[in-house]
Amino acid sequence: MSTSKIVPVILSGGSGTRLWPLSRSLYPKQLLALVSDKTMLQETALRVRDRTRFTAPLIVCNDEHRFIIEEQLHQIGIEDATIVIEPEGRNTAPAVAAAAILIGKTTPDAQMLVMPSDHVVEDVPAFLNAVTIAALAAKAGRLVTFGIKPTRPETGYGYIEVGEQLSGIDGCHAVQRFVEKPNTEKATELLNAGNYVWNSGLFLFPVPGYLEELEKHNPDIVEACRAACERSRADLGFLRLDPKSFADCPSDSIDYAVMERTANAAVVPVSMGWSDVGSWSSLWELGPKTEEGNVTVGDVIAIGTENSYLRSDGPALATVGLKDIVLIATKDAVLAVSKEAAQDVKAMVDKLKQLGRNEHIAHTEVFRPWGSYQTTDAGDRFQVKRLVVKPGQKLSLQKHHHRAEHWIVVQGTAVVTRDDEVTTLYENESTYIRMGVVHRLENPGKVPLHIIEVQSGGYLGEDDIVRFEDTYGRS
Repeated sequence: MSTSKIVPVILSGGSGTRLWPLSRSLYPKQLLALVSDKTMLQETALRVRDRTRFTAPLIVCNDEHRFIIEEQLHQIGIEDATIVIEPEGRNTAPAVAAAAILIGKTTPDAQMLVMPSDHVVEDVPAFLNAVTIAALAAKAGRLVTFGIKPTRPETGYGYIEVGEQLSGIDGCHAVQRFVEKPNTEKATELLNAGNYVWNSGLFLFPVPGYLEELEKHNPDIVEACRAACERSRADLGFLRLDPKSFADCPSDSIDYAVMERTANAAVVPVSMGWSDVGSWSSLWELGPKTEEGNVTVGDVIAIGTENSYLRSDGPALATVGLKDIVLIATKDAVLAVSKEAAQDVKAMVDKLKQLGRNEHIAHTEVFRPWGSYQTTDAGDRFQVKRLVVKPGQKLSLQKHHHRAEHWIVVQGTAVVTRDDEVTTLYENESTYIRMGVVHRLENPGKVPLHIIEVQSGGYLGEDDIVRFEDTYGRS
Protein backbone atom coordinates (compact mmCIF):
# COMPACT_ATOMS: atom_id res chain seq x y z
CA MET A 1 0.00 0.00 0.00
CA SER A 2 1.75 3.17 -1.19
CA THR A 3 1.95 6.04 1.30
CA SER A 4 1.31 8.47 -1.55
CA LYS A 5 -2.16 7.07 -2.06
CA ILE A 6 -5.30 7.76 -0.07
CA VAL A 7 -7.28 4.88 1.46
CA PRO A 8 -11.03 5.22 0.78
CA VAL A 9 -13.07 4.16 3.83
CA ILE A 10 -16.70 3.62 2.85
CA LEU A 11 -19.25 3.43 5.66
CA SER A 12 -22.20 1.21 4.75
CA GLY A 13 -24.03 0.54 7.99
CA GLY A 14 -27.13 2.74 7.63
CA SER A 15 -30.72 1.59 7.18
CA GLY A 16 -32.17 4.61 5.34
CA THR A 17 -35.50 4.58 7.16
CA ARG A 18 -36.64 7.90 5.62
CA LEU A 19 -36.77 6.21 2.21
CA TRP A 20 -39.19 3.48 3.26
CA PRO A 21 -40.83 1.50 1.68
CA LEU A 22 -38.05 1.18 -0.90
CA SER A 23 -35.25 1.19 1.67
CA ARG A 24 -35.50 -1.54 4.32
CA SER A 25 -33.13 -2.85 6.96
CA LEU A 26 -32.15 -5.95 4.95
CA TYR A 27 -31.79 -3.92 1.74
CA PRO A 28 -31.20 -0.23 2.60
CA LYS A 29 -30.83 2.77 0.32
CA GLN A 30 -27.08 2.45 -0.30
CA LEU A 31 -27.73 -0.90 -2.01
CA LEU A 32 -30.42 0.56 -4.29
CA ALA A 33 -30.16 2.28 -7.68
CA LEU A 34 -31.96 5.52 -6.83
CA VAL A 35 -30.39 8.19 -9.05
CA SER A 36 -28.68 6.20 -11.82
CA ASP A 37 -28.45 2.64 -13.14
CA LYS A 38 -25.89 1.86 -10.43
CA THR A 39 -26.48 1.57 -6.71
CA MET A 40 -25.38 4.34 -4.40
CA LEU A 41 -22.65 2.11 -2.99
CA GLN A 42 -21.36 1.40 -6.49
CA GLU A 43 -21.36 5.10 -7.37
CA THR A 44 -19.40 5.85 -4.18
CA ALA A 45 -16.78 3.18 -4.94
CA LEU A 46 -16.45 4.28 -8.57
CA ARG A 47 -15.68 7.86 -7.47
CA VAL A 48 -12.38 6.61 -6.06
CA ARG A 49 -11.57 3.90 -8.61
CA ASP A 50 -8.39 5.64 -9.87
CA ARG A 51 -5.68 3.40 -8.39
CA THR A 52 -2.99 5.99 -9.15
CA ARG A 53 -4.60 8.20 -6.49
CA PHE A 54 -6.44 5.78 -4.23
CA THR A 55 -5.82 2.34 -2.80
CA ALA A 56 -8.43 -0.39 -2.83
CA PRO A 57 -11.34 0.66 -0.62
CA LEU A 58 -12.00 -0.52 2.90
CA ILE A 59 -15.73 -0.95 3.51
CA VAL A 60 -17.33 -1.18 6.94
CA CYS A 61 -20.72 -2.89 6.92
CA ASN A 62 -22.93 -5.21 8.94
CA ASP A 63 -23.21 -8.97 8.65
CA GLU A 64 -26.54 -8.97 6.82
CA HIS A 65 -25.24 -6.90 3.89
CA ARG A 66 -21.77 -8.37 3.37
CA PHE A 67 -22.55 -10.74 0.50
CA ILE A 68 -24.72 -8.18 -1.30
CA ILE A 69 -21.91 -5.61 -1.04
CA GLU A 70 -19.34 -8.11 -2.30
CA GLU A 71 -21.57 -8.93 -5.28
CA GLN A 72 -22.25 -5.27 -6.11
CA LEU A 73 -18.53 -4.49 -6.07
CA HIS A 74 -17.91 -7.51 -8.31
CA GLN A 75 -20.48 -6.16 -10.78
CA ILE A 76 -18.42 -2.97 -11.27
CA GLY A 77 -15.07 -4.76 -11.44
CA ILE A 78 -13.81 -3.99 -7.93
CA GLU A 79 -12.34 -7.23 -6.60
CA ASP A 80 -9.67 -5.87 -4.24
CA ALA A 81 -11.81 -4.25 -1.52
CA THR A 82 -11.39 -5.09 2.16
CA ILE A 83 -14.82 -5.66 3.72
CA VAL A 84 -14.90 -5.28 7.50
CA ILE A 85 -17.96 -6.54 9.41
CA GLU A 86 -19.23 -4.58 12.40
CA PRO A 87 -20.90 -6.92 14.92
CA GLU A 88 -23.34 -4.10 15.72
CA GLY A 89 -23.73 -0.42 14.86
CA ARG A 90 -21.82 1.90 17.20
CA ASN A 91 -22.02 5.08 15.07
CA THR A 92 -19.30 6.57 12.87
CA ALA A 93 -16.46 7.31 15.31
CA PRO A 94 -15.86 3.64 16.25
CA ALA A 95 -16.33 2.43 12.66
CA VAL A 96 -13.66 4.83 11.43
CA ALA A 97 -11.44 4.07 14.45
CA ALA A 98 -11.47 0.37 13.56
CA ALA A 99 -10.67 1.24 9.94
CA ALA A 100 -7.80 3.51 11.02
CA ILE A 101 -6.34 0.81 13.30
CA LEU A 102 -6.47 -1.79 10.51
CA ILE A 103 -4.95 0.60 7.96
CA GLY A 104 -2.26 1.65 10.43
CA LYS A 105 -1.03 -1.93 10.76
CA THR A 106 0.36 -1.84 7.22
CA THR A 107 0.63 1.91 6.50
CA PRO A 108 0.86 3.88 9.74
CA ASP A 109 1.28 7.25 7.99
CA ALA A 110 -1.61 6.81 5.53
CA GLN A 111 -4.48 9.18 4.90
CA MET A 112 -8.05 7.91 4.79
CA LEU A 113 -10.97 9.41 2.88
CA VAL A 114 -14.12 8.69 4.89
CA MET A 115 -17.29 8.52 2.78
CA PRO A 116 -20.83 7.44 3.62
CA SER A 117 -21.99 4.94 1.00
CA ASP A 118 -25.34 6.66 0.39
CA HIS A 119 -24.45 10.18 -0.75
CA VAL A 120 -24.81 11.67 -4.22
CA VAL A 121 -21.97 13.64 -5.82
CA GLU A 122 -22.91 14.88 -9.29
CA ASP A 123 -19.70 16.84 -9.99
CA VAL A 124 -16.98 14.22 -9.44
CA PRO A 125 -14.10 16.41 -10.78
CA ALA A 126 -15.00 19.08 -8.19
CA PHE A 127 -15.02 16.38 -5.50
CA LEU A 128 -11.61 15.06 -6.54
CA ASN A 129 -10.18 18.58 -6.62
CA ALA A 130 -11.46 19.13 -3.08
CA VAL A 131 -9.78 15.86 -2.03
CA THR A 132 -6.48 17.13 -3.45
CA ILE A 133 -6.74 20.30 -1.37
CA ALA A 134 -7.74 18.36 1.74
CA ALA A 135 -4.80 15.99 1.32
CA LEU A 136 -2.37 18.91 1.65
CA ALA A 137 -4.00 19.93 4.91
CA ALA A 138 -4.10 16.34 6.20
CA LYS A 139 -0.39 16.02 5.45
CA ALA A 140 0.11 19.00 7.74
CA GLY A 141 -1.78 17.18 10.52
CA ARG A 142 -5.25 18.64 10.00
CA LEU A 143 -8.49 16.68 10.33
CA VAL A 144 -10.42 17.85 7.29
CA THR A 145 -14.13 17.87 6.59
CA PHE A 146 -15.81 18.88 3.34
CA GLY A 147 -18.33 21.73 3.61
CA ILE A 148 -21.02 22.09 0.96
CA LYS A 149 -21.70 25.63 -0.15
CA PRO A 150 -25.39 26.15 0.71
CA THR A 151 -27.98 26.94 -1.95
CA ARG A 152 -31.01 27.36 0.33
CA PRO A 153 -31.86 27.78 4.03
CA GLU A 154 -31.76 24.03 4.73
CA THR A 155 -32.90 22.86 8.17
CA GLY A 156 -31.96 19.20 7.69
CA TYR A 157 -28.18 19.69 7.83
CA GLY A 158 -25.72 20.91 10.42
CA TYR A 159 -23.58 23.91 9.46
CA ILE A 160 -19.90 24.83 9.78
CA GLU A 161 -18.64 28.39 10.23
CA VAL A 162 -15.66 28.83 7.93
CA GLY A 163 -12.65 30.48 9.55
CA GLU A 164 -9.41 31.87 8.16
CA GLN A 165 -7.69 30.21 5.23
CA LEU A 166 -4.82 27.95 6.21
CA SER A 167 -1.41 29.32 5.40
CA GLY A 168 -0.11 28.00 2.09
CA ILE A 169 -3.20 25.89 1.29
CA ASP A 170 -5.62 27.67 -1.01
CA GLY A 171 -9.19 26.51 -0.54
CA CYS A 172 -8.81 25.06 2.95
CA HIS A 173 -9.85 26.93 6.09
CA ALA A 174 -9.82 26.52 9.83
CA VAL A 175 -13.16 25.49 11.35
CA GLN A 176 -14.51 28.35 13.44
CA ARG A 177 -17.37 26.35 14.93
CA PHE A 178 -20.02 23.72 14.25
CA VAL A 179 -23.72 24.64 14.34
CA GLU A 180 -26.50 22.13 15.05
CA LYS A 181 -29.38 21.75 12.59
CA PRO A 182 -31.12 25.15 12.71
CA ASN A 183 -34.74 26.22 12.39
CA THR A 184 -35.80 28.03 9.22
CA GLU A 185 -35.12 31.51 10.60
CA LYS A 186 -31.63 30.56 11.78
CA ALA A 187 -30.87 28.71 8.53
CA THR A 188 -31.78 31.83 6.54
CA GLU A 189 -29.49 33.89 8.77
CA LEU A 190 -26.59 31.47 8.21
CA LEU A 191 -27.18 31.43 4.44
CA ASN A 192 -27.17 35.23 4.26
CA ALA A 193 -24.01 35.47 6.37
CA GLY A 194 -22.04 33.89 3.51
CA ASN A 195 -19.39 32.16 5.63
CA TYR A 196 -21.29 28.99 6.58
CA VAL A 197 -21.34 25.64 4.76
CA TRP A 198 -23.36 22.45 5.19
CA ASN A 199 -21.70 19.69 7.17
CA SER A 200 -21.43 16.85 4.61
CA GLY A 201 -20.16 13.98 6.78
CA LEU A 202 -17.23 13.49 4.37
CA PHE A 203 -13.73 13.59 5.90
CA LEU A 204 -10.05 13.23 5.05
CA PHE A 205 -7.88 12.25 8.01
CA PRO A 206 -4.27 11.35 8.61
CA VAL A 207 -4.60 7.93 10.25
CA PRO A 208 -2.32 8.69 13.21
CA GLY A 209 -3.86 12.15 13.66
CA TYR A 210 -7.41 10.80 13.90
CA LEU A 211 -6.47 8.09 16.39
CA GLU A 212 -4.44 10.54 18.47
CA GLU A 213 -7.32 13.03 18.73
CA LEU A 214 -9.87 10.30 19.39
CA GLU A 215 -7.69 8.83 22.13
CA LYS A 216 -7.31 12.27 23.69
CA HIS A 217 -11.06 12.92 23.86
CA ASN A 218 -12.58 9.39 23.86
CA PRO A 219 -9.95 6.84 24.95
CA ASP A 220 -12.60 4.17 25.62
CA ILE A 221 -13.49 4.07 21.92
CA VAL A 222 -9.88 3.53 20.86
CA GLU A 223 -9.30 0.88 23.52
CA ALA A 224 -12.39 -1.11 22.54
CA CYS A 225 -11.64 -0.83 18.82
CA ARG A 226 -8.03 -1.94 19.27
CA ALA A 227 -9.28 -5.01 21.14
CA ALA A 228 -11.91 -5.67 18.44
CA CYS A 229 -9.25 -5.46 15.71
CA GLU A 230 -6.68 -7.56 17.59
CA ARG A 231 -9.27 -10.31 18.12
CA SER A 232 -10.80 -10.04 14.64
CA ARG A 233 -10.89 -13.08 12.39
CA ALA A 234 -11.06 -13.79 8.69
CA ASP A 235 -14.37 -15.22 7.49
CA LEU A 236 -14.79 -16.23 3.82
CA GLY A 237 -12.78 -13.26 2.58
CA PHE A 238 -14.33 -10.81 5.05
CA LEU A 239 -12.76 -9.50 8.25
CA ARG A 240 -15.04 -9.88 11.26
CA LEU A 241 -14.40 -7.58 14.25
CA ASP A 242 -14.58 -9.26 17.65
CA PRO A 243 -18.22 -8.97 18.85
CA LYS A 244 -17.60 -8.75 22.60
CA SER A 245 -14.86 -6.12 22.33
CA PHE A 246 -16.85 -4.01 19.88
CA ALA A 247 -19.98 -4.21 22.04
CA ASP A 248 -17.99 -2.57 24.85
CA CYS A 249 -17.28 0.44 22.62
CA PRO A 250 -19.16 3.69 23.36
CA SER A 251 -21.42 4.84 20.53
CA ASP A 252 -20.60 8.28 19.13
CA SER A 253 -20.33 10.21 15.87
CA ILE A 254 -17.13 11.59 14.39
CA ASP A 255 -18.46 15.13 14.84
CA TYR A 256 -19.19 14.79 18.55
CA ALA A 257 -16.27 12.50 19.42
CA VAL A 258 -13.54 14.38 17.56
CA MET A 259 -14.32 17.23 15.17
CA GLU A 260 -16.10 19.51 17.67
CA ARG A 261 -13.33 19.00 20.23
CA THR A 262 -10.10 19.06 18.26
CA ALA A 263 -8.05 22.20 17.60
CA ASN A 264 -6.93 20.70 14.28
CA ALA A 265 -10.28 20.77 12.43
CA ALA A 266 -10.23 22.22 8.92
CA VAL A 267 -12.82 22.52 6.18
CA VAL A 268 -12.71 22.60 2.38
CA PRO A 269 -15.78 24.47 1.02
CA VAL A 270 -16.96 22.90 -2.24
CA SER A 271 -19.88 22.91 -4.67
CA MET A 272 -20.10 19.42 -6.17
CA GLY A 273 -23.79 18.61 -6.60
CA TRP A 274 -23.89 16.89 -3.21
CA SER A 275 -26.89 15.40 -1.43
CA ASP A 276 -27.19 12.94 1.43
CA VAL A 277 -30.52 11.78 -0.07
CA GLY A 278 -32.06 12.03 3.35
CA SER A 279 -35.70 11.98 2.22
CA TRP A 280 -37.98 11.41 -0.76
CA SER A 281 -38.06 15.17 -1.35
CA SER A 282 -34.28 15.00 -1.92
CA LEU A 283 -34.85 12.53 -4.74
CA TRP A 284 -37.46 14.85 -6.23
CA GLU A 285 -34.88 17.65 -6.22
CA LEU A 286 -32.26 15.43 -7.90
CA GLY A 287 -34.45 13.80 -10.53
CA PRO A 288 -35.27 14.88 -14.12
CA LYS A 289 -38.66 16.58 -14.14
CA THR A 290 -41.57 16.64 -16.54
CA GLU A 291 -43.17 19.90 -17.71
CA GLU A 292 -45.47 19.62 -14.69
CA GLY A 293 -42.51 19.35 -12.32
CA ASN A 294 -42.98 15.65 -11.61
CA VAL A 295 -40.28 13.02 -11.23
CA THR A 296 -41.64 9.65 -12.33
CA VAL A 297 -40.01 6.23 -12.04
CA GLY A 298 -41.61 2.99 -13.22
CA ASP A 299 -45.15 2.47 -14.52
CA VAL A 300 -46.67 5.87 -13.70
CA ILE A 301 -49.64 7.67 -15.31
CA ALA A 302 -50.17 11.22 -14.01
CA ILE A 303 -53.04 13.59 -14.89
CA GLY A 304 -53.27 17.08 -13.42
CA THR A 305 -50.44 16.23 -11.01
CA GLU A 306 -47.69 18.75 -10.24
CA ASN A 307 -44.33 18.95 -8.47
CA SER A 308 -44.51 15.40 -7.16
CA TYR A 309 -42.27 12.33 -6.85
CA LEU A 310 -44.11 9.27 -8.21
CA ARG A 311 -42.47 5.84 -8.21
CA SER A 312 -43.73 2.32 -8.77
CA ASP A 313 -41.64 -0.84 -8.49
CA GLY A 314 -44.65 -3.01 -9.23
CA PRO A 315 -48.24 -2.09 -10.14
CA ALA A 316 -49.38 0.72 -12.42
CA LEU A 317 -49.47 3.94 -10.40
CA ALA A 318 -52.16 6.45 -11.45
CA THR A 319 -52.68 9.95 -10.02
CA VAL A 320 -55.23 12.66 -10.75
CA GLY A 321 -55.25 16.25 -9.46
CA LEU A 322 -52.46 15.97 -6.89
CA LYS A 323 -49.75 18.45 -6.00
CA ASP A 324 -46.52 18.41 -3.96
CA ILE A 325 -46.79 14.80 -2.88
CA VAL A 326 -44.62 11.69 -2.73
CA LEU A 327 -46.30 8.46 -3.79
CA ILE A 328 -44.28 5.21 -3.69
CA ALA A 329 -45.61 1.75 -4.58
CA THR A 330 -43.63 -1.45 -4.02
CA LYS A 331 -44.89 -5.01 -4.35
CA ASP A 332 -46.09 -5.12 -0.75
CA ALA A 333 -46.50 -1.51 0.46
CA VAL A 334 -47.67 1.94 -0.65
CA LEU A 335 -46.56 5.25 0.87
CA ALA A 336 -48.36 8.56 0.36
CA VAL A 337 -46.89 11.65 2.00
CA SER A 338 -46.67 15.36 1.30
CA LYS A 339 -43.21 16.53 0.23
CA GLU A 340 -43.23 18.88 3.18
CA ALA A 341 -43.57 15.95 5.60
CA ALA A 342 -41.15 13.62 3.76
CA GLN A 343 -38.57 13.91 6.57
CA ASP A 344 -41.10 12.29 8.93
CA VAL A 345 -41.33 8.93 7.14
CA LYS A 346 -39.08 7.48 9.84
CA ALA A 347 -42.06 7.78 12.20
CA MET A 348 -43.95 5.32 10.01
CA VAL A 349 -41.09 2.83 10.25
CA ASP A 350 -41.20 3.21 14.05
CA LYS A 351 -44.94 2.58 13.92
CA LEU A 352 -44.47 -0.62 11.90
CA LYS A 353 -42.01 -1.84 14.53
CA GLN A 354 -44.46 -1.06 17.33
CA LEU A 355 -47.18 -3.02 15.52
CA GLY A 356 -44.90 -6.02 15.15
CA ARG A 357 -45.04 -5.92 11.35
CA ASN A 358 -42.14 -6.80 9.04
CA GLU A 359 -42.56 -4.47 6.05
CA HIS A 360 -39.67 -2.34 7.37
CA ILE A 361 -37.30 -5.34 7.42
CA ALA A 362 -37.40 -6.95 4.00
CA HIS A 363 -38.97 -6.75 0.56
CA THR A 364 -40.92 -9.64 -0.90
CA GLU A 365 -37.64 -10.45 -2.70
CA VAL A 366 -34.92 -11.28 -0.18
CA PHE A 367 -31.27 -11.65 -1.18
CA ARG A 368 -29.04 -14.39 0.17
CA PRO A 369 -25.38 -15.22 -0.59
CA TRP A 370 -26.54 -18.12 -2.77
CA GLY A 371 -29.12 -16.04 -4.68
CA SER A 372 -32.58 -14.82 -3.72
CA TYR A 373 -36.13 -15.83 -2.90
CA GLN A 374 -39.43 -14.07 -3.41
CA THR A 375 -42.71 -14.83 -1.66
CA THR A 376 -45.46 -15.01 -4.29
CA ASP A 377 -48.36 -16.25 -2.17
CA ALA A 378 -49.10 -17.10 1.47
CA GLY A 379 -52.06 -18.21 3.54
CA ASP A 380 -53.09 -20.41 6.43
CA ARG A 381 -50.44 -23.19 6.75
CA PHE A 382 -48.91 -22.59 3.29
CA GLN A 383 -46.45 -20.32 1.53
CA VAL A 384 -45.18 -20.22 -2.06
CA LYS A 385 -41.73 -18.90 -2.93
CA ARG A 386 -39.66 -18.49 -6.06
CA LEU A 387 -36.02 -19.37 -5.42
CA VAL A 388 -33.15 -18.32 -7.71
CA VAL A 389 -29.85 -20.07 -7.00
CA LYS A 390 -26.75 -18.62 -8.67
CA PRO A 391 -24.51 -20.93 -10.74
CA GLY A 392 -22.16 -22.96 -8.57
CA GLN A 393 -23.91 -21.98 -5.32
CA LYS A 394 -25.84 -24.03 -2.76
CA LEU A 395 -28.07 -23.56 0.23
CA SER A 396 -27.05 -24.78 3.68
CA LEU A 397 -27.50 -28.39 4.74
CA GLN A 398 -30.56 -27.97 6.96
CA LYS A 399 -33.81 -29.27 8.34
CA HIS A 400 -37.12 -27.80 9.55
CA HIS A 401 -39.11 -28.81 12.61
CA HIS A 402 -42.45 -27.32 11.55
CA ARG A 403 -42.73 -27.43 7.77
CA ALA A 404 -42.43 -29.65 4.70
CA GLU A 405 -41.35 -28.38 1.28
CA HIS A 406 -42.17 -29.30 -2.32
CA TRP A 407 -39.59 -28.17 -4.92
CA ILE A 408 -40.36 -27.82 -8.64
CA VAL A 409 -37.55 -27.02 -11.10
CA VAL A 410 -38.69 -24.49 -13.70
CA GLN A 411 -35.26 -23.58 -15.11
CA GLY A 412 -31.80 -25.08 -14.78
CA THR A 413 -30.49 -28.18 -13.03
CA ALA A 414 -30.75 -28.98 -9.32
CA VAL A 415 -28.76 -31.35 -7.14
CA VAL A 416 -30.96 -32.27 -4.17
CA THR A 417 -29.81 -33.90 -0.94
CA ARG A 418 -32.44 -35.65 1.22
CA ASP A 419 -30.84 -37.36 4.21
CA ASP A 420 -28.45 -39.89 2.58
CA GLU A 421 -29.98 -39.64 -0.90
CA VAL A 422 -28.53 -37.29 -3.56
CA THR A 423 -30.47 -36.86 -6.82
CA THR A 424 -30.35 -34.58 -9.86
CA LEU A 425 -33.51 -32.85 -11.06
CA TYR A 426 -34.10 -31.18 -14.42
CA GLU A 427 -36.75 -28.77 -15.70
CA ASN A 428 -40.34 -29.78 -14.89
CA GLU A 429 -39.20 -32.34 -12.32
CA SER A 430 -39.94 -32.10 -8.60
CA THR A 431 -39.21 -33.54 -5.17
CA TYR A 432 -40.80 -33.55 -1.72
CA ILE A 433 -38.93 -32.75 1.52
CA ARG A 434 -40.73 -34.16 4.54
CA MET A 435 -40.68 -32.34 7.87
CA GLY A 436 -37.48 -33.17 9.77
CA VAL A 437 -35.55 -34.46 6.72
CA VAL A 438 -32.00 -33.07 6.40
CA HIS A 439 -31.77 -31.50 2.96
CA ARG A 440 -29.85 -29.21 0.64
CA LEU A 441 -30.37 -27.57 -2.77
CA GLU A 442 -27.43 -26.93 -5.11
CA ASN A 443 -26.98 -25.46 -8.61
CA PRO A 444 -24.19 -27.34 -10.44
CA GLY A 445 -24.88 -25.60 -13.75
CA LYS A 446 -23.77 -22.43 -15.51
CA VAL A 447 -27.19 -20.73 -15.62
CA PRO A 448 -29.37 -19.61 -12.69
CA LEU A 449 -31.53 -22.32 -11.15
CA HIS A 450 -35.21 -21.32 -10.70
CA ILE A 451 -37.27 -23.28 -8.20
CA ILE A 452 -40.88 -22.97 -7.11
CA GLU A 453 -41.03 -23.91 -3.42
CA VAL A 454 -44.34 -24.74 -1.77
CA GLN A 455 -44.11 -24.81 2.03
CA SER A 456 -46.76 -26.36 4.26
CA GLY A 457 -46.95 -26.69 8.01
CA GLY A 458 -47.93 -25.10 11.28
CA TYR A 459 -45.09 -22.53 11.34
CA LEU A 460 -43.41 -21.08 8.24
CA GLY A 461 -41.02 -18.50 9.71
CA GLU A 462 -37.45 -18.12 8.43
CA ASP A 463 -36.11 -18.91 11.90
CA ASP A 464 -37.29 -22.53 11.60
CA ILE A 465 -33.94 -23.57 10.14
CA VAL A 466 -31.44 -25.90 11.80
CA ARG A 467 -28.17 -25.67 9.87
CA PHE A 468 -25.67 -28.53 9.91
CA GLU A 469 -23.26 -27.19 7.29
CA ASP A 470 -23.07 -23.86 5.47
CA THR A 471 -20.71 -22.63 2.76
CA TYR A 472 -21.21 -19.04 3.94
CA GLY A 473 -20.45 -19.54 7.64
CA ARG A 474 -23.96 -18.75 8.89
CA SER A 475 -24.93 -20.24 12.22
